[in-house]
Amino acid sequence: MTDLWAGLCQAFWLLVTLDADLVEITLRSLRVTLTALAIACAIALPLAAFLAVRRFRLRRATIAVLNALMGLPPVVVGLVVYVFLSRAGPFGVFGLLFTPTAMIIAQVIIVVPLVASVAHQSLRELWSDYHDLLISMNATQFQRIQALLWDGRRALLTAALAGFGRAIGEVGAIMVVGGNIDHATRVLTTAIALETGKGEFAMALGLGFVLIALAIAVNLAIHWLGRTESEGRW
Repeated sequence: MTDLWAGLCQAFWLLVTLDADLVEITLRSLRVTLTALAIACAIALPLAAFLAVRRFRLRRATIAVLNALMGLPPVVVGLVVYVFLSRAGPFGVFGLLFTPTAMIIAQVIIVVPLVASVAHQSLRELWSDYHDLLISMNATQFQRIQALLWDGRRALLTAALAGFGRAIGEVGAIMVVGGNIDHATRVLTTAIALETGKGEFAMALGLGFVLIALAIAVNLAIHWLGRTESEGRW
């Protein structure tokens, strides 16, 4: 119990003094996660809207595959990305393995099915309300997708939040393709695992507090945006 209390005190001191390593790792985690989330949303949200408004032969199979991929083991994603980016792989010539770019690629693959599935559930219900109106207005498919994405923006923020939570807490795939290299690819989750293994509980706890604080901050931001919309300020 004494060791835990000492670790908490040291972690608090690292946070108050803005320890250089702590700040560097936090900023790198945010840069990697937010970049991956932006790319994933750019792919997943239009895909979710397209699946809501378009009827085609393999639509149900596509939705089923997306739902199944939500449970894809991250370490398997990391392994596949590793194989493709390794020197013997088809993209090895680009030298992306053990770089933040490889970590972003892995996170995008992990996050896209989650964001697309969550967004599709909301947009499908919205489409049932807008279906007759948009068809009567002779709206094109692109206009229908555009209308759904705009009017469903509050629900899509929730989908993006789910994607952020999945990405910021990812460790398996990141460790495989990033290598946890100091000052290069070390992020919050991999640093926590490393510091815990070394017995450096103060740094591990400090990083853990930052990780929790980021998750809370994002939740509060989404809540604030939701209240802003409900009060008619959007």
